[in-house]
Amino acid sequence: MEQHRTRSAQDRPPRGASSLPPQAARGGGEGGSAEQRAAGARTPGPHAPRNGAPAPRRPPAAAPVRRPLGPPAIQAAARRMPNPRLTGLGVGLFCLVLMLALGSLVSLLFGSSLTVYGVLFLPVCVLTAAWVRRADLVTAVIIVPIAFALGLLPVADGGGGGTGDRLMGLFTALATEAGWLYGGTLITGVIVTVRKVRQMRRRVARNRIAG
Repeated sequence: MEQHRTRSAQDRPPRGASSLPPQAARGGGEGGSAEQRAAGARTPGPHAPRNGAPAPRRPPAAAPVRRPLGPPAIQAAARRMPNPRLTGLGVGLFCLVLMLALGSLVSLLFGSSLTVYGVLFLPVCVLTAAWVRRADLVTAVIIVPIAFALGLLPVADGGGGGTGDRLMGLFTALATEAGWLYGGTLITGVIVTVRKVRQMRRRVARNRIAG
């Protein structure tokens, strides 16, 4: 009995010693046994593919969405455009000289085509009505028909080189191309009227704020 008790006391591990098996204790300094390292290498991570499937690809970054041109973009573009304010005399000279130059250009390049001359007359009317200052809005409506007739001098063809033939060609062109004349004058009148109405509304709004 005493010998059995002595052997049992010797076989017991000392207090504080690890209860791991000898192989695990020997391999602890080397990161575990070969089987444990192999098992750890075979264990898939959280993002590893399963069953040999290819790793999922990240979706490509979405291209930046271009916003359509809205009213703010249009207003910014309009502000960058030239917007002079011409007096009555200045806008008269501008319209007369420009139409005379366009008439000479049409006579040289387009064979005195009255249709081309009429088409070029319309944007000149728009610029004249838009660039005249507020105090001289009525001047634009008066000067546009005069500029149209002046620009017809190099375009009109009377069939001869005399002054009478030239005047006859001018009157004929005015009669046949009256649609362009009325259309350009109407466009000028509409733009001038809109500007005048806006001017009156602003004046009324200022009076209300001041009152």
